[in-house]
Amino acid sequence: MVKLFPPNTRTQFVDLVCAGVPVQRAALSLGVSGTSGSRWWAQSGGMKINLGADGGLDDLAPVAPPASGRMLTATERGVIQMGFRAGLSYAKIAAEIGRDKSVVWREVRRNTSADGVYYASVAHTRAHQARRRPKPFTLIENEALCRLIEGWMDEGWSPKLISTMLEVSFPDDQTMHVSHETIYQALYVQTRGKLRADLAEKLSLKRKKRVAHTAQRRKNSPYKEAFKISDRPAEVEDRAIPGHWEGDLIIGSDGTAIGTLVERTTRFTILLHLPGDHSADTVATAMIREMGALPEHLRRSITWDRGTELAEYAKIQTALETTLYFCDPHSPWQRGTNENTNRLLRFWFEKGSDLSAHSPEDLARTAAILNRRPRPTLELQTPANRLNQLLLAA
Repeated sequence: MVKLFPPNTRTQFVDLVCAGVPVQRAALSLGVSGTSGSRWWAQSGGMKINLGADGGLDDLAPVAPPASGRMLTATERGVIQMGFRAGLSYAKIAAEIGRDKSVVWREVRRNTSADGVYYASVAHTRAHQARRRPKPFTLIENEALCRLIEGWMDEGWSPKLISTMLEVSFPDDQTMHVSHETIYQALYVQTRGKLRADLAEKLSLKRKKRVAHTAQRRKNSPYKEAFKISDRPAEVEDRAIPGHWEGDLIIGSDGTAIGTLVERTTRFTILLHLPGDHSADTVATAMIREMGALPEHLRRSITWDRGTELAEYAKIQTALETTLYFCDPHSPWQRGTNENTNRLLRFWFEKGSDLSAHSPEDLARTAAILNRRPRPTLELQTPANRLNQLLLAA
């Protein structure tokens, strides 16, 4: 007969082991056999332990608080554990600890045990041990890899191309894989590898040291004073109130483009004709022209990526009496409705095609077809019907 333990027994056991208590002693203190304890640890711990009455976690030391706010704290991991077991979404857990949901997703994915459970104490101890153990630098010991990189750089190859070709050339040999960032470190910090000192001159820009561009880009960014997506009111997220839009560009060949705008509640789509170019002035003119026909309550906000095409956002805000919010860099999922709509639009506007061939009438016709399509997310109603209901109610 299988003995049943209280639901929290295994978590208490794991916490004890992570606190330094030997596996056998931790198991017996909770009324669990040593065999069961060893099996539980194998399923949930995954870290090396020293056996015996005085044994315990290998390389254990007091877990200090993270050195910066970038690292998760023990308290935050505890909240993640409770939220994950309560069935909360990553977004809700992230909101509780003030983190991006991608941080929570990676943390749970990285530290979920073989038994399908996230243990906060295991995750925190494992992170601590990983920080304490210095990682070997790839280009210090691997002479063959260094010589191969040098040969390719002598022929003018970039670190990015070298990194890609190493993966292609040695698909089953991880020791011959290296990121382009690691190569740059070896080039500019000579103590970080065994590449020749003159190789930096083989780079296309021939710089003697690497130049950080991030601060300068922020300094010159046209979005310094703009609203970030974190400033957006909660009503946008839950789609309860219509009038909040997401936008982006569909890019074709030779710099041709079409602007897309999607209303979050109804999924109603507007296409922007951008003749000649997709400069900030062209995009602003098209957006003001198309959205200016909407009633005020249906243009409450617009969310867009940080592309230069919206550098005239202040002009758009003033003309439309709306608010523009900008996504975080490299975060297209923050405009999920627009991204999904753009995938549907690729049926008519294929990648690599000349988008300037489509007239304003063509775009209006395509948008009308898409807006008449029943949507499962709208209980098989169409975006056009939903928008008409809002207009009639107004």
